[in-house]
Amino acid sequence: MRGFGDLEAVVIDRLWSREGKTTVREVFDELRKKRDIAYTTVMSTMDNLHRKGWLDRERQGKAYRYWPTLTREEYSARLMRDAMTSGGNSDLVLTHFLAQMTDEESATLKGALRRLASTGEAE
Repeated sequence: MRGFGDLEAVVIDRLWSREGKTTVREVFDELRKKRDIAYTTVMSTMDNLHRKGWLDRERQGKAYRYWPTLTREEYSARLMRDAMTSGGNSDLVLTHFLAQMTDEESATLKGALRRLASTGEAE
């Protein structure tokens, strides 16, 4: 799975931080407060994210309203999965990953595994 370019990452982060659907104008208005950027640059970036499957959209009048196709957490889980499958020996990758966890992260992982086991999804 390919990651985001710099501006794509900023735009998708804005959409993940919002509730519901968003227009290019709304994202542009937020971004221009912190950086010198053209409306057409934001529009092209959001269109690119749509073509890549990261955003969905619907027409509303002359504009589109966009929303992410995955949550931030679903995207992060995909990155983790890709790291597991492309990082060499997946058993060693997982072992090294677990060795770097804090006690709190380990407890969170154990809780997630318990929840999955209780719903039957871990099988």
